[in-house]
Parts: sequence; C-alpha cells; structure tokens
Amino acid sequence: MNAQTAEPDTIQTIESATTAMPPAHLQRLVLTGFMGAGKTTVGRLLADRLGWDFLDLDAYIESRAGLSVPSIFAAHGEPHFRKLESQALASALGRDKIVLALGGGAPEVLTNRLLLEQTPATATIFLDAPFPTLYDRCVMQSLNPGTTARPNLADPALAQARFNARLPLYRRLANLTIDTASLSTEETVAALLGRLRTHRPRRR
Repeated sequence: MNAQTAEPDTIQTIESATTAMPPAHLQRLVLTGFMGAGKTTVGRLLADRLGWDFLDLDAYIESRAGLSVPSIFAAHGEPHFRKLESQALASALGRDKIVLALGGGAPEVLTNRLLLEQTPATATIFLDAPFPTLYDRCVMQSLNPGTTARPNLADPALAQARFNARLPLYRRLANLTIDTASLSTEETVAALLGRLRTHRPRRR
C-alpha cells in the first residue's frame, strides 16, 4: 500500500474508501498540472480510494521505450519524446477504471489535447497552485534522498515562463479545477471526490 494511504484516522480512511464512487458515466480520471502539483501522489491516493488502477504517463513511456525520460530527450530529442508520449496516452486512454497522471508538458501537444477531449467517459482534472508554491514544493522534494532531479527548475525565470505558457492550456482542457495551494494530499482527494459527485459530462 502506498504510504500516503496509511493514515492514523482509520475511521476516516474506511469511510472515504467506501463512499468514493465516481459518477457512473466516468471510466477515466486524468490529472494535469505543472511540476509540484502533486499529480502522482494525489493520483495514487485517488486510485486507492476508488479501487481503480493508477498510471503515471512518464513512467509508462519509460516502460514502453526501455529508457528514462531524460535519456529519451538526450538521445532522440523532444519531438521524438512527444510522439512516444502521444502513443502512450492513446494506449492508456484505452483502459477503464484508471487514474492517469500526465507529465507537465503533455497538454502542449495538440494530439494529446484532442485525445483527452474526444475520449468518452473521461474527466480531466487540473491541480492548480501558484508558481511560487509549486516551485517551493519541488525544492523541498529535491531534498529527499532518491528524488529525481528536475533540471527544468534550474533557472527559476525560465520555469516561470514555462508555467505561464502552459497555464491557459491546463485551464482550457480541464473539466474540473482543484486549487491545491493550501490543501494536503488527503484534502485534495476529498475535494476532488466531492466535485466529481456533481460532475456532468462535457457536451461534444
């Protein structure tokens, strides 16, 4: 079991697990957001609450390619990585009862946006927070042993510009937006599940 789910409040954990029922028309929940948004940690806990599978798209790409994401970029460049990303996304969206965490740059690609918008029974959720909050989270995470380095954050000004460019895409793509700035992982999942109960499918 993921450490995030091992909460001391057993009653709350059991209650969440038994009442976490998404709308019947949904089979896929996709989490988007910038680095530090908590897509992986929130996604794992959300999947656990629902009894669904969890898939991190970057990890899925690595397993399919046999290379790490940095190695793919270094050896083949970003265009090749984006092609692999779109192929992996199409494959992942073919599954039912799945929580999928996207890489921060995935929504920049038109093919990816179309896949997300045109796949039935799919809700895209934007985990939102101001850039300073996200940057501070990443810095704190980098202090943990075994944490993968984030070279894209080496230049804060460049990272801020990348965040500003992606923000409109995150917002436009989202069926739901959750402001996570002051929320813990547990609180984010609780807020998300509450919003899902009143979610209505996007008209196509």
